[in-house]
Amino acid sequence: MDLVGTLLLVGFAIVLAFNQVVIKVTNDGFQPAFQAGLRSVGALMLLGVWMTWKMQSLLIPARLWPVAIWFGCLFAVEFICLFTALDLTSVARVSILFYSMPVWLAIIAHFVLPGERLNAIRAIGLALAMAGVAWAVLERDPVTSGSVWGDILALIAALCWGAIALSVRLTRLRDETPETQLFVQQLVAAPILLGFGLWIGTPFSDPTTLHWAGILYQTVIVAFAGFLLWFYLVAKYSASGVASFSFLSPVFAVFMGWGILGEQIGVG
Repeated sequence: MDLVGTLLLVGFAIVLAFNQVVIKVTNDGFQPAFQAGLRSVGALMLLGVWMTWKMQSLLIPARLWPVAIWFGCLFAVEFICLFTALDLTSVARVSILFYSMPVWLAIIAHFVLPGERLNAIRAIGLALAMAGVAWAVLERDPVTSGSVWGDILALIAALCWGAIALSVRLTRLRDETPETQLFVQQLVAAPILLGFGLWIGTPFSDPTTLHWAGILYQTVIVAFAGFLLWFYLVAKYSASGVASFSFLSPVFAVFMGWGILGEQIGVG
C-alpha cells in the first residue's frame, strides 16, 4: 500500500465511522430501510450524472444482469441489516461487529483469490483483531446497550460486505469500471430498500432539517463519493489489503459515539 492509498483509506475510515453516528441520528426521522433506499436513489442520480459527464454508458449489458442482481441483493441485505442494527443498539457495538468484515474476507480470499494467501504475521494479526471483537462484544448492558438481534444483524451486514468485495474480483464485474460496479448495485438495491421500508412500517417519522442533512451526507459523501472511491481502491490494491484499513473505522466510531451521542465506553 503506497502513501496515497494509505491516506485515502484512513480518510475513508473516518467518513464511514462518522456515518454510523449519522445513520443512528437519522433513524429518528426515517424508517431504517427506507432511509437506506432514499440515499441509494440519490446516489444513483449523482452517479448517472457523473457517468454521463465521463461519457460512460448507463445501459447494463444483458450479460451483466445476473451478476448485477446478485450484487444488488447483497447490497440491499447489507444495509437493511446495518441500519436496523444501529436502531437497536449502540454505534460502538455495531461498528465493532460490522467492521469485522476484513477478517471474513481475508479468510475466504486465502482459499479463492490468487496472491491473497495468509502468512503467519497476517494470521496472527487477524486472530488478535477477532479476539478484540469478541472481548468488546461480550461486554453487555448497561455499559454498551447491547442487543442480541443488533449484534446478529451487524454481523450479517459484515458478511454481505465481504461477499461484495470478494465478488468484485471473481465475477464479470471485475472488468467493468468502478462507476458501473456501483451503478448496478444501487440500481438493483434502491427499489428493494424502498419497497422493504414501505412494507414493514411508516417510512417517515416527522423528519427535521437535521434528519434531511443526514440523508444528504449519506447520499453525497458516502453512497456516491465514498463507495466509488472504495471500488477504485479495491481495483487498484489487494482486496484484503484495502479491507484491513476498515479496522480503523470502529476505533473512530467508538469515540464518536461517546463524544457526539454520549454513549458510555467501558474498560473492555
